[in-house]
Amino acid sequence: MKLLTVIGARPQFIKAATVSRAIAARQDITEVIVHTGQHYDANMSDIFFDELSIPRPDHHLGIGGGSHGAMTGRQIEAIERVLLDEKPDMVLVYGDTNSTLAGALAAVKLHIPVAHVEAGLRSFNRRMPEEINRILTDHASDLLFAPTTTAMKNLSNEGLPRARMHLVGDVMYDACLFYGAQARKPAWFDPLSISEGDYVLATVHRAENTDDPVRLAGILQGLAGAERPVILPVHPRTQKQIESLGLSTPAHLHLVPPVGYLEMVWLEKHCAVIATDSGGVQKEAYFHGKPCVTLRDETEWVELVDVGANILVGANRERISNAIVGVGVMEIKSPLYGVGNSASVILSVMASRLSAASEVGIDS
Repeated sequence: MKLLTVIGARPQFIKAATVSRAIAARQDITEVIVHTGQHYDANMSDIFFDELSIPRPDHHLGIGGGSHGAMTGRQIEAIERVLLDEKPDMVLVYGDTNSTLAGALAAVKLHIPVAHVEAGLRSFNRRMPEEINRILTDHASDLLFAPTTTAMKNLSNEGLPRARMHLVGDVMYDACLFYGAQARKPAWFDPLSISEGDYVLATVHRAENTDDPVRLAGILQGLAGAERPVILPVHPRTQKQIESLGLSTPAHLHLVPPVGYLEMVWLEKHCAVIATDSGGVQKEAYFHGKPCVTLRDETEWVELVDVGANILVGANRERISNAIVGVGVMEIKSPLYGVGNSASVILSVMASRLSAASEVGIDS
């Protein structure tokens, strides 16, 4: 089986590393990796390939920046050319980015089966481009790999055929188990004179927060009001907005450069609490047993809220500060995201799907 994987953003690199490692252990699957370039600077892209030992992309499209429509359209056109040249048996996409949707649309229009990892997640906020990307990708895909029972229910509620759905757990949990022991302390941490276990780790990158001056100011003020050290690795978009708006940050709110995955894992493992608008970091907080304060009005990972591991606070200054100050120690009573073998289950399902189609002599 020739599998073509489309990736383009940091969370996808982490997930793809887990699946690519499982592919390397098999003899019946060949992987071709296409990097759209959606995250194109070294700190947001190259470092992850180096740290996670992901095979270098066979095709680097260099398409990043611009509006959502322009980026997605250019990606579809470029991916289509690659598909016509490579002629894969299946296309694999991850998550909810523009690269995800572009890969799915380019493949389905060429009648190439599509497999979607992280299918079925819904925030029910259709103003978020990620929500639209994920819904459209799910409805274009032949194999829907859902990480949770909630995701399975969402797919069923939208009328998608049960035969396409597979509950496989979360490949991010696979990654957590594999890379956790390789976590690396950032070189800049000790000079900050912050005690391990006594700081807030924050990430802010979603356009709904970084592109809205009121929300961004509320988040920064809320983090500052927590009255404990805060480490905020600054996404390039966030840094640009903070500077252009002239927002001030107190001394205990430490803005640091983007970090690699292994450094991020170390920061997650050694913090007191995590505040984030990232879907992936919400889960990583849970995996590492850290309470999470989510800087959004809703989340796709509703089971984390249900079990009390996650508190939704939006961009309200007081709610953010109060949640961080009042959060307690999180206790994990039962695993929510599988047992750490999601990547191998996904590959087995894909191989079986193509084998069955081949045996009956129909298009896969």
